[in-house]
Formats: sequence, structure tokens, C-alpha cells
Amino acid sequence: MAATHSSEYRAYLRNAMDIEAGQQRFPPVPSSEPTYRSLFIGTLAVMGILQVASSVAILLHLTGYLHEVDLSPSSRPSLEMESEPVVHALKDPRKKSRCKLPKDATTPSAHLPIRAPQEFTKKDYSMINIKWDDQHGNLHKMSYDDGNLLVSESGLYYVYVKTCFRYYNIGGPDEGREARTRPPDVSKAQLIQYVYHKSIKQNSRKVLLMKTGSTKQWNNTSYNMYCAQQSRVVNLVEGDALFVEVSNAWLLDQEAEGTYFGAVKWGN
Repeated sequence: MAATHSSEYRAYLRNAMDIEAGQQRFPPVPSSEPTYRSLFIGTLAVMGILQVASSVAILLHLTGYLHEVDLSPSSRPSLEMESEPVVHALKDPRKKSRCKLPKDATTPSAHLPIRAPQEFTKKDYSMINIKWDDQHGNLHKMSYDDGNLLVSESGLYYVYVKTCFRYYNIGGPDEGREARTRPPDVSKAQLIQYVYHKSIKQNSRKVLLMKTGSTKQWNNTSYNMYCAQQSRVVNLVEGDALFVEVSNAWLLDQEAEGTYFGAVKWGN
């Protein structure tokens, strides 16, 4: 009986040693933690590379698009406009009024300076029709005849006029005693300006368009000056006429920059 227990104990010991020896013959199982860490790092690296690649692709796409825009025909007219503004203004109907067109295509217009010299009787207080210098003025699709500005094309016109009056007693010792002692009285000079319209539809009957003026109390021994200016828009038809009358015409300033008359077509 004791021999049986001894043999079983030795067999148990042998089996235990065999099990331990058997366990040493298999390689140790590696931990899974380093594998997951490597996989995570690799995934991040791939995502980073893809993000960089997509950013570069988008940048290259935008760069190419902007380059195409710079070279596209739509961007070229702006450069051409800077070098040839008149040509392109003529091509654009909205800019025709801003550029100088051929003479036969311009709007009807007139600007006439006063004709000089003109002799007027002093102390003549009646209204005098001013004569204008059509030789040194500008007339296009309008004409002039003996103080009258004639309309050749019907439409709405902007009419303007300016007259200047001045007086200075320059009587000297060489002039007669009467001229020195009794100069024209300008202490209460009425300086009136009228603009008239002669309508062809009303048998050329004159109609007052504008009136302005002032009663000036001037000094006979000092320089005096007064200017009257007025303008308005009026509907005119072919054959109509415009003219200007003033009082005390002998006081008119006969300089082209001070006294002038004109009109320009505003619309139809």
C-alpha cells in the first residue's frame, strides 16, 4: 500500500515537471497593447498625409482658376479701357455723351460772345437788341441772323445768357468842359435783361422767357460793375428764334468772357 502511494506521488511530480517543461517550449504570447498603438499611429500618419495632399490639391486648383481668370477675355477690356478710353466709350452706348463724337453727330448747340465794338447812344434808356459775334462763336445745327439765335431742330433746349455792365468816368483835361462837369447820371441806373422767344407757331410773336435786373446806385467817380445771368429749359420747334434785350446798352461790357448768349439741346 505504501509502495502504491509512493509510485503515484512520483508520477504526479513527473507530470507536473512535464507540464512546466511543456509550457517553456511555446513562445510567449506578445502583448496586444503595442499592436494597437502602432495601428493608431499609422492611421494618424495616413490621415495627416491625406489632409496635406488634399490641401495642396485645393491650393493648386484655386491658383489655376485665378490664373485663368486673369487671362480670360472678360478681364482684358479693363486694360484696354485704360489705354484706349475714347474707342471703348464709343462702343458703349451709355458713354457716348462723355466722349467727343464726330461733328455731324453732336447735339444742336450754340455759344455766342457779344459783337465788339458796338456803339450805343448814352442816356438811351430804351431796350436794345444785342448783336452777337457768330464768327468767333460756336454754332452747330443752329444758326444766327441779326441778333436772333435760330432753331433748326425741334426739342427741349437749355438757354442761358449773361450780360455785364460797367462804368468809370475817365474824363480828362483834354476833353471838353461839359464832358468833365456833366457826365452821364448813373446814380440810379436801371440795368435790365430780357430773353425773348419768337415762336414760329404764333407767327413769330415774341414771348418773354426770362427777366432779371437791378437798379444800381453807382458813383460817377469810381469803377462800377454789375452782371446779370439767367437760364432755363424751354421747348422749341424748328424755325423758332431767341434774342436778348437790355436797357442802358451803352454800359455793356463788350468782353467775350463777360457778355454771351447760348443754347444746347436738352432732349426731345
